[in-house]
Order: sequence, then C-alpha cells, then structure tokens
Amino acid sequence: MDLRKDAAALADDLVRLRRDLHQIPEVGLRLPRTQEKVLEALDGLPLEISTGKDVTSVTAVLRGQGGDGDVVLLRGDMDALPVTEQTGAEYTSRHDGMMHACGHDLHTAGLVGAARLLSQHRERLAGDVVFMFQPGEEGWNGAGHMIDEGVLDAAGRPVDAAFGIHVLSSIVPNGKFSSRPGPLMAASDGLHVRVVGAGGHGSRPFQALDPVPVAAEMVTALQTLATRRFDVFDPVVITVGVFHAGTRRNIIPDDAYFEATVRSFSAEARERAAELTVRLCREIAASHGLEAEVRYTEEYPVTVNDTSSHEFAAETVREVFGEERFLPLASPSTGSEDFSRVLDRVPGAFVFLGATFAEDPDTTAYNHSPRAAFDDSVVADAATLLAELAVRRLAP
Repeated sequence: MDLRKDAAALADDLVRLRRDLHQIPEVGLRLPRTQEKVLEALDGLPLEISTGKDVTSVTAVLRGQGGDGDVVLLRGDMDALPVTEQTGAEYTSRHDGMMHACGHDLHTAGLVGAARLLSQHRERLAGDVVFMFQPGEEGWNGAGHMIDEGVLDAAGRPVDAAFGIHVLSSIVPNGKFSSRPGPLMAASDGLHVRVVGAGGHGSRPFQALDPVPVAAEMVTALQTLATRRFDVFDPVVITVGVFHAGTRRNIIPDDAYFEATVRSFSAEARERAAELTVRLCREIAASHGLEAEVRYTEEYPVTVNDTSSHEFAAETVREVFGEERFLPLASPSTGSEDFSRVLDRVPGAFVFLGATFAEDPDTTAYNHSPRAAFDDSVVADAATLLAELAVRRLAP
C-alpha cells in the first residue's frame, strides 16, 4: 500500500475540487453549496454519511475490518471569511465580500482525498475512521455544534484519536509540515465593554460625563495589564478590534463601546485574564464617576497537542515524506482554532502545512488577508498524511 503514490493519482481531481470550492465561498454555519459539493465528492464511496440537523456539516464513517477496534477522527473545516478577494487568481471567489482566505477549501479537498484513499484500502484498516467536514470554524463554534450533534460517537463508540491539518499562506515554507507538543494555538475569548456616561456639548465637558477618554484609557490600560500582570513565559495577547462612540465631533456621546479579543496559552492565564480585564474596566470607569457594562465571553480553548500523538504525527511525516519535510515549531501560534474542542476531549494532534507561493514565506500575505494565496499543489500531501495517520494509528 503506497498512499502517497495513490494520492498523486488523485491530485488533479483534488485540485479541481479545491478550486471549485474556492469560487463558491460561504460564511458561518450554513454552507449549502459547499455541503452539496462535498456530498458529490464522496458519492459512491463505502461510507455511512449523515448531515447536521442545525448546521450544514457532513459526517462520514468508514468501517474497517477491525470490528470493535479503535476509532480515528480526521477533520477538515469548510467555511470562508467575509473578505473581498484580491489575489487575482483565475478561480477567484464569485461571491462578493466572501473569500476562502484561510485555506479551508484546501482542508476540505484534502479530507475528501483521505476518504478516497482510505476507502480504496479499507481492508487494511483495523478500526473505523470518522471524517468530520465542519462548517463555522471562523468564530461560529462549528466544532462545538458537531460535538453536540454526536460527531465524537458517530462510529457507535467514542473516538480514540483525532487529527487535523491547517495550511498556511506564509511563515512555513511550501510543502513543509510543522507542529509542536503541548499548547499549539491560543485560547480566544471576547471582552465587550460599554462605558456609560452622560452626553453634552463638546464645548462644556465639565457638564457632561465623557465616556470616550475613559474608554480610551481602558484600551491603553489593557495593554499594560497584559505586560505587567502576566508571566512573559505564559503570556496573554489583548487586541481591541472594535471601538465606537459618538455621531459628531462637537457632541459628547452618552456612551462608548469597544470589543477585544483576549488570547492565552494556559487555563490558569485564561482564568486570570477573565477576572482581571473585567475588574480593570469597571474600576477605571468608577474612578471617573462612570459605569462600565462589561461582558466576558469564553470562546475557543487552547489547542493542545497530546505529546505522544504529536510525536506520532511528526514521525509519520518524516517516514512518508522525508526528514527535511518536518519543521519543529518553537513557539505556539497566537491564532485560535475550534479543533481545540475536539482535542479537549480526545488525544490527538494538529499540524500546519506550508502552502505559500513565496520563496521566502515571511514576505507574503498571511491567512485572513484578501491577498492570501494558497498553493493547492500541497493538497495531495495533505490527503496522504491524514490517511497515513489513520492507517498507522489503527494498526494492531
């Protein structure tokens, strides 16, 4: 069984599927055209297929010859981003304001490839494989929805190991796999703050309670909090991405509103961040005689690679593709990922795959940029690795 050779034979079909998906990006939990394309691509394979009740997910189970052997889950996310594409690709997005700017179209095509490869060799599987085609990774908690709908028990017994791949348009050289044991990607939470003051005329601020400078002070203080109240070796990253206040420059508004993401790499830092950011905003408001309505929302937990699963994945890359194709990742990524919800429950590993066109991957646009371009020549290797991980993990 040479899965890499078999994947090479599928490469043209997988690239074609990826480019078809790239032209019809859909955002969120409802991806009807994408789901239709996936179901078409899986048609005829010996899979037990089900679709989501509340989301347009696809779950496919491949029964091996192991009877009640172990179960491996392989995941690919399918959703796009609300971004207007500027890559100039001939297969560019046909949907205004939507783009596969994070490479999920490659993930989907790669998982379809793994399903085809493993279906060709199901007699070699000493257990079952669950293929998790997930919508809504980009802030919609799609993995959580699929878990609630039973993806981790889709084979009739709990999943024993889980693996996924994420392509990168920069940072990692083309065709190289990279990962690390332990924390791989940050937890991501939301901080929502409304500073409540009392509006007035811009010429007489002493007769008003101006929320704008108070909210601005909070933004600055949150950065100081991140650098002075947290261990530099267990950091938090706080970014204010939304700030709204006022209607005209000569009117002091009644309120000001901002939102921030709070990223952390341990449960302890995450818990402290939730407590300290809320307290800081409330106390700054109180010190100026204003009120702050503060809401802290827990979103995605830290993505943690099980140490043995990471070593297993790294060794698989080295054996299948060559020693030079695996790059140990020195530090975690500050990005977040809802595959963390799966790895919270099941030991497994998440692996990055370089899909950049640039000779120097540090010089080109990163994921989520309207100019992020992904080289889909890596899709066959993504399918190969996913399939190899399943076969080897299920080996008796």
